Amino acid sequence: MTRVQRTDDPRPTTWRKAHLPALDGLRGIAILGVLVFHTGYLSGGFLGVDLFFALSGYLITDLLLREIDTTGGVSLVAFWGRRIRRLLPALATMLAGVAVLVWAVAPPDVVRTTLADGPWVQLNLVNWHLLAESASYWDRFGSARVFEHLWSIAVEEQFYLVWPVLLLGIARWGHRGVAVVAGLASVGSLVGMVMLVDPADPTRVYTGTDTRAFSLLLGAAVATGPVRAVLARVVGRFTGVVLALLAVGMGTAWVLVDGVASSWLFTGGLFAHSLAAALLIGLCVLAPHTVVATVLAWPPLRWLGLISYSLYLWHWPVLVLFPPQWTIVVSIGLAVLSKFLVEDPIRFRATWARGRGGLFAFAAVMIGLAVLWLALPDPAPPTIDITELT
Repeated sequence: MTRVQRTDDPRPTTWRKAHLPALDGLRGIAILGVLVFHTGYLSGGFLGVDLFFALSGYLITDLLLREIDTTGGVSLVAFWGRRIRRLLPALATMLAGVAVLVWAVAPPDVVRTTLADGPWVQLNLVNWHLLAESASYWDRFGSARVFEHLWSIAVEEQFYLVWPVLLLGIARWGHRGVAVVAGLASVGSLVGMVMLVDPADPTRVYTGTDTRAFSLLLGAAVATGPVRAVLARVVGRFTGVVLALLAVGMGTAWVLVDGVASSWLFTGGLFAHSLAAALLIGLCVLAPHTVVATVLAWPPLRWLGLISYSLYLWHWPVLVLFPPQWTIVVSIGLAVLSKFLVEDPIRFRATWARGRGGLFAFAAVMIGLAVLWLALPDPAPPTIDITELT
């Protein structure tokens, strides 16, 4: 375990809470926005992904900083082991189930893209694979790819791999150093988005890890003590009002924006939305008894948040493969089954999933998925009757 000296940590006791109901509610809002967007009823619902990113950046950085503050270091192996136990079981179950179902019932073109995309999902590089394939995120007229929504999971996984290592290097300068690096890196990510955006198809900057990192990094910055202290000092007794303004502003954006038609999103709009999301998260933690935080802790929203990961995994394949009117019900049903039969048992109760047993299980799953992509045969290529062309 690498150790760094603890320096500044001006956080009040409330900042050190590992779990807050309002954050579950924010996850519920995020997944609801994505679901309604993909079913065609909320043009800006895709901004829920930015909220997910900001939450992930905040929660992971807060967790790592608390470990550094308590022990003087971070066990990277333990951290990555926890991430694998949290994310891989549900993902592997979905990948295997959907791949077999697609091979059995889907049209040949969907089978081909599924078998081509699957290994890249497994490697957490599917966002770059889709970019190399020139697969536009905004193209709703081409053949659907059942794994295309997993670009965002790949971005998060790449963040989980790199950020803890970087954090160990900069944490020797305390929370202030982490805040400065996260802030500067987020601005650099924004500059990359502005420089690389293609107004005709902004897919490159929307799904590229480098140009979307600011959403995660802004959440990470808000997890640091100095930024939290500044928030508390600046907002003060107006926290409830500021929270309400942030929530209304983000909600308005979700209703009004329209992907490619809102070109300003890719020249600063997404950055502004991610900043608002990060501030909303930080203020909910600072003031958990405000009206906004209380509404976000509403049990139905929290319940959606608790199944949000599996719901995100399953909703798009269900939308591609099932009639649209079944999407919500089938997706929620599969997400509930995944959480209570796969995610929670392995994450909390399976002793074999830790230590050496966990390493063997991880290797077995990865090998099994690799065999699956090779074992499912590609459909026969389409035939062209050249006599009809003459």
